[in-house]
Amino acid sequence: MMREPVTINGVTRWLAAGESEPSPSHAKEHAMPVLRQEIGDVLRDVRQRQGRTLREVSHKARVSLGYLSEVERGQKEASSELLAAICEALSIPQSTMLREVADRMAMEEALHMPDVPDTVPAEMTHRYAQLAKELPDDFGQLAGSH
Repeated sequence: MMREPVTINGVTRWLAAGESEPSPSHAKEHAMPVLRQEIGDVLRDVRQRQGRTLREVSHKARVSLGYLSEVERGQKEASSELLAAICEALSIPQSTMLREVADRMAMEEALHMPDVPDTVPAEMTHRYAQLAKELPDDFGQLAGSH
């Protein structure tokens, strides 16, 4: 089988002669993680690690079981208030959930966008350093224990 290079946006792929490149919109669907999907995956993983049922968490968060299920499957966008209620029902800080979501998204982006640097802008690094000085020494241990 004869293969030929095809270069699009600086990325070269070797395709069989006559084979066409997938459409850009189709490629983007698979390349970029969807925030609601990642949030749902994290919430479901936390709930399952705790050995809790959808019914139990939905009751404690005061959200319908069906809606919570749709949030976990990434089919519904949860409001910030709803996410707060779900996190409270799961006894985890929202920041912990969001950090896990951000870490998962960063890993996905690294797989699909290897040329994008994984760095923090200087202005954010400076502010983070200031905040880190203000936190108690055992903060990392507290956040990791939930």
